[in-house]
Amino acid sequence: MKTITLVQPGEFRQGETERPRGIAPGEALIHIKRVGICGTDLHAFRGRQPFFSYPRILGHELGVEIVEIGENASRLKVGDHCAVEPYLNCGNCIACRRGKPNCCVSLQVLGVHTDGGMRELIVVPAHKLHRSELLTLDQLALVETLGIGAHAVQRAAFDPGENVLVIGAGPIGLSVIQFARAAGGRILVMDTNADRLDFCHRQMGVDATVVAGEAALGAVRQLTSNDLPTVVFDATGNPNSMEAAFNFVAAGGKLVFVGLFQGDYTFNDPSFHRREITLLATRNSTAADFGRIIVLMENGTIDTAPWITHRAAADEMISQFPSWLEPSTGCIKAVVEF
Repeated sequence: MKTITLVQPGEFRQGETERPRGIAPGEALIHIKRVGICGTDLHAFRGRQPFFSYPRILGHELGVEIVEIGENASRLKVGDHCAVEPYLNCGNCIACRRGKPNCCVSLQVLGVHTDGGMRELIVVPAHKLHRSELLTLDQLALVETLGIGAHAVQRAAFDPGENVLVIGAGPIGLSVIQFARAAGGRILVMDTNADRLDFCHRQMGVDATVVAGEAALGAVRQLTSNDLPTVVFDATGNPNSMEAAFNFVAAGGKLVFVGLFQGDYTFNDPSFHRREITLLATRNSTAADFGRIIVLMENGTIDTAPWITHRAAADEMISQFPSWLEPSTGCIKAVVEF
């Protein structure tokens, strides 16, 4: 079967691998139809992705069709279209026992820690499949990205009407914006890319945008009547941005790191304590998040129509992928069709 492997930073290779043979009870054989490209994939291509080794078959944002179902998976049937929850957790560790499988101590994420979906067929646990009879395969491939934002906003637990700053308007930042809006926040977005800020203003209806830089803090103060936002999400994965993000949090506010990077960062402890800032990490999402997102997409509350700006067939992806990293191409979200 057709398979695309990232053999080392900057080098994909297309080849043939064996079709999976046999499935166990509780498993499903799925045909990959759509693969969404996200920041994890871009960082892996650049050689900057934490918890990553090469060679690796990428692909964890998946829209799929069920080809075969094992025993004990009666809720699903052959032909169902599904989103894949790509987080393979152990079920036994302290996190899993406490209902936090998204941060399982031995978590394996498809396309990151173990080979993912850039191939025609793959076997997955059936309970990791989330069916929809209404969503398109494109939409199903976006559910995982939306899950990151949904989980981050749930972690922040803010009230309607609060000033919310989202730093970074890439796909993960966009998913945060979607759910922060749904939670009733007044949304400010900051980024270095003027085109992405324009996209947020025109397509996502955010309340205000700010160009990152020396004047940004003053602009955010002005937009919040000098209060600063009570919730700040940093979705950049950039250490300089993450360090600077502390400066934008109101007294008594919350800072949520959605992006991550390979290294350390520092912050001023007296300022952190004086304002009693709550610092939160957020990782992946849960089955409950997937179910909620699919319902919100099906009823039109969450609209992903403007997101997919670039598309390629599997045979064309290797030649097109490097251009998706270039800001000049205006890539918000690329999708690969198998």
